[in-house]
Amino acid sequence: MKNALLCLCLILIPVLSFSQPEEEKILLTIGNHKISLSEFEWIHQKNNTQNINNLSTTIEEYLDLFINFKLKVVEAENLGMDTLSAFKKELAGYREQLAKTYLTDIATIEILTREAYNRLKTEVNVSHILVKLKNNPASEDTLTAYEKAIAIRTRIQFGESFESIARGTSDDPTAKTNGGNLGYFNAFQMVYPFENAAYKNDTGIVTMPVRTKYGYHILRINDKREAQGKVKVAHIMVAVPRGSGKKIIDSAEVKIYRIYKLLNTGESFTELAKKYSDDRGSARDGGELPWFGTGRMVPEFEKVAFSLNENGDISEPVQTNFGWHIIKRIGKQDLESYNELKHQLKEKVYKSGRAKIAMEAFVNKLKNKYNFYTDSTKLSDYDNLITPEVINSGRLPEKLSEFNSILFSFADKNYDQSDFNRYIMNSKSGIDPDFVKTSVLRLFSEFVSQELIQYEKQRLEINYPEFRYLMNEYHDGILLFEIMDNKVWTKAIEDTAGLKKFYETQKNKYLTAKQVDATIYTLRDNSGLNKLNRMVKKRKQIKYTDKDFNIKFNHFPDTNNLTITHGIYKPEENYIIDHVKWNTGKTEYISNDGKTHLVVIHKIITPEPKPLIEIRGLVTADYQDFLEKKWLEDLKHKYPVSVNKKLISLID
Repeated sequence: MKNALLCLCLILIPVLSFSQPEEEKILLTIGNHKISLSEFEWIHQKNNTQNINNLSTTIEEYLDLFINFKLKVVEAENLGMDTLSAFKKELAGYREQLAKTYLTDIATIEILTREAYNRLKTEVNVSHILVKLKNNPASEDTLTAYEKAIAIRTRIQFGESFESIARGTSDDPTAKTNGGNLGYFNAFQMVYPFENAAYKNDTGIVTMPVRTKYGYHILRINDKREAQGKVKVAHIMVAVPRGSGKKIIDSAEVKIYRIYKLLNTGESFTELAKKYSDDRGSARDGGELPWFGTGRMVPEFEKVAFSLNENGDISEPVQTNFGWHIIKRIGKQDLESYNELKHQLKEKVYKSGRAKIAMEAFVNKLKNKYNFYTDSTKLSDYDNLITPEVINSGRLPEKLSEFNSILFSFADKNYDQSDFNRYIMNSKSGIDPDFVKTSVLRLFSEFVSQELIQYEKQRLEINYPEFRYLMNEYHDGILLFEIMDNKVWTKAIEDTAGLKKFYETQKNKYLTAKQVDATIYTLRDNSGLNKLNRMVKKRKQIKYTDKDFNIKFNHFPDTNNLTITHGIYKPEENYIIDHVKWNTGKTEYISNDGKTHLVVIHKIITPEPKPLIEIRGLVTADYQDFLEKKWLEDLKHKYPVSVNKKLISLID
């Protein structure tokens, strides 16, 4: 409820609280709070373009709404509600989320998102050989690994089998069984540098060594094909545990073909999956699996699943490393449009290694923006002073504390070695004792990026007016919700005595509808109308019952010349009752649907107040409105409102 109301407040009645330059024209003063003409113009324009109810209001009407809103916010601030820790935490959390979109290079994110979508259209089959590297390797280890990778590639270029070299040299353990073949994949299924090499090289190419966080890879591009999309299947599995003997393997094969035979005789796939499938997670759903695309299942399973042509098609048993499967196609989807996938892909870009590219682009822009300067030669001071013993001690050498050279500067801020020393000691990744130099360079780069981004983050309200506006909207939206809940919504619900008192003064607003107590006599055959009229007039006197009427008019079991209906009716509840005059004792005739109706009005039931227990929700809502109006009157006395009416004509 709170989130929905806050969103509504942000759209319908946004309000800002930032300070204004002295030259700003002041349109409105509420207590000691001044609101400029430009501020109000921005709010009014935004509200006109985002009005979710398409309601049109004049400037004066909108100004009244704004004043009422602002009165509540000013009161909340004066009550110190903006100083509470819960408020500060919620506002800080919102700022953190909002800031993310401003602390990256949006253009680069857009390019990477479009690139990812285009790659989803194509699937690539790649084999690779890995030369593994440790985290943060020394330059000499990196060179050794690179030279090894070059030597392996040379052997392939001279005609040796890629598969045999992969089995003998690759540090990827799966190469021993698959010869380095990773199968088909598309965007986001491999680390980004590996994916880049796969998509940017043509089929048949053996690439130069490609560096990733795992080491160096030599890729051979085996094939490229149009993306298969996604498929939804159900399966029945007979599991064969790894290392099983021949008896278990043969028994599983016999069982799966027995199930397949039952399917061919017309038995239900769903019921057989529930009964026999060893995949108990999917068995309870009749064997159904989630939608999947290329590279999500073992190749044998995936190949058969995508080969089924129509929904409902069932495969012959297929064997995988997990055992035997019978697969039934349920649905198939082609790749969605870019607009349909854009948000989802952008989220993946932010969470993947691609985000680092956008962040680096953003940091480079900040360096240019704030005149970044560095003297990285001073980092050589760390090379000999930091040893494994120093790292293990948890303290930097005393000698370093004597150095105070400036390492970098931007925006008239200088960062010296003591600043970097603190960063090193507080860093979670720290320095690898075996690779001090590369560790120091990595930490220095991280430190520079952190300080630039933090500086920009602190200046978002200054650099981006829309960010400032959004933050102030949310600030006031939170306060509005909290004070409305305190002063109106919850108060009306909990103030039982006040609610009852309000109801007593207003209960004539909550009246029952005017009703009539009546009897309707309906004749199918008008020949008995005079007889019916005489009996109705004498009914009270002679005390005729409905049974007496039935004896006179419905002589035979299969006849129903007369029907009698007694009831209490509200307006618009019965067509016949609505078309006669409501006068006590009145008898009136009306024809409808080829029948004649004789209506007797016995009693007019006048409206009366509904019991509070029946309409508590409605009365509570009205009581809330009453409390809000009374509260606003008090606020207007407490915080005098002054409007510069001469400026209103300047508002577009």
